[in-house]
Amino acid sequence: MTQQQVGTVVERDKYVDWLRALSLVVVVGWHWAFTILVWGPSGPEPTSPLGFTSGLWILTWLLQVLPLFFYVGGHVHLLSWGRAQGRGVGLGAFVWRRIRALALPALVLSGVWAVIGAAVTAVFRVDWMWRVVLLVLSPLWFLGVYLVLIALLPVALWLHRRYDVLALIWLGGAALVVDVLRFRYGVEQAGWLNMVIVWGLAHQAGFFYDRVVILPRRYDVALLWTGLFALFGLVYSGIYPGSMVGVPGDKWSNMAPPTFVIVALLLFQIGVVEVLRPAMERVLERPRWQRVNAFINRYALPLFLFHTTGMAIALGLSWWLFGSLGGTIPPDLKWWLERPIAIVGPLVCTAPVIYLFGRRRGRRQSGF
Repeated sequence: MTQQQVGTVVERDKYVDWLRALSLVVVVGWHWAFTILVWGPSGPEPTSPLGFTSGLWILTWLLQVLPLFFYVGGHVHLLSWGRAQGRGVGLGAFVWRRIRALALPALVLSGVWAVIGAAVTAVFRVDWMWRVVLLVLSPLWFLGVYLVLIALLPVALWLHRRYDVLALIWLGGAALVVDVLRFRYGVEQAGWLNMVIVWGLAHQAGFFYDRVVILPRRYDVALLWTGLFALFGLVYSGIYPGSMVGVPGDKWSNMAPPTFVIVALLLFQIGVVEVLRPAMERVLERPRWQRVNAFINRYALPLFLFHTTGMAIALGLSWWLFGSLGGTIPPDLKWWLERPIAIVGPLVCTAPVIYLFGRRRGRRQSGF
């Protein structure tokens, strides 16, 4: 029986905290730096520089970190359940508490933006305000999937206890079957099953985190190369696009809904973080980095929840002051050179929102 199962108190894994927070920060940074907004007939419309730059999609193999986030989340949930079980908390109560802790701030944020959307539409008679609301709230889709996986935690734990690694094989096989139905037989709606199957597999894989950590380093390298070769083969088969995010002009996206390629990406990213583990653990033992790690973890969830709100404020100010959303299609050299400073405006506008509404969530992020 593992330490998680008996509820033994163990030292907090700084590397897990780092991976979890870093995943959210990468998502936020990607949205801030690489979203191009242009004004279309129905209002602001987002697009991506990946659609205008050949070969840049390869960066998404490292920067599309949601598989890693769900993987780490699965480990954290198993660990937290072991501690709760040791305190005599029932599984139903544990699941409900985590759902409530994560869903409540997301629902409040959605409600506030719905009120803003209704008020602006009524007062200024603009047709595009609901488009703005949709864009601000759209990154919350993955929280919805995460909540479903929390609700399914009793099933996931049963599969883990009863079938162990076979559960991962079956989920991977189910994801592949869904792709066959979708791409070979044209059953397009079947693809949405992979929203639960693929992300459920990543979450379930997190239950094996401790076993992966104790493997010899050569197995970490083997995981990395297995995932990399699988990505290469699937992408260059001509069936799947190369980007791990949606790109304008691609026939379909590997993310919406997720395809079997994300399973290969998960293997690759687990291998990468395990190969980097020894060096990063040494770095995270330094007092300065411990403070950085603690700070990022404290504000990672509020930052994610409010980053599009801050981005909307920054873009609104840019439009008001300069008459521009800052979008350039296709992106030119000046646009690329501005990317390091493109996050400044959204960050400055997000910080006071976190200060006003997210400080309590920063202290207690139990939903993750």
